[in-house]
Amino acid sequence: MEIIFNFEKLNVYQKSLDFVDEIYVLVKKFPKEELYGLSSQYKRAALSISLNIGEGQGSSDAQFNRYLNITLDSLKECVVCSTVARRQNYISEQEDYQSREKLQELAKMIQGIKKFIKNNS
Repeated sequence: MEIIFNFEKLNVYQKSLDFVDEIYVLVKKFPKEELYGLSSQYKRAALSISLNIGEGQGSSDAQFNRYLNITLDSLKECVVCSTVARRQNYISEQEDYQSREKLQELAKMIQGIKKFIKNNS
């Protein structure tokens, strides 16, 4: 028997978890001296996307919208982490591009939810 919470059914939540998995793999390539720096920050920002979707869903529309705004902030933080990683040659241009593609898709999905909330309030 499996217990599933409502937020776990959201496609955006599932895609955010996929992104977290990819970042955890990606940062393993970073130098050891980045363990408590960029690696840690990138993982925290990626994880924050999923955490805020999960925490906010099921709250009032206003609360969920607030959590989605935090999610978008974390998403932007991931863009900066990816840029820094590329500029420091920790990841390739292709890896940066792939991360940005996934972040763009998540941003569009989050904006879609925000628009839905606004139109139904």
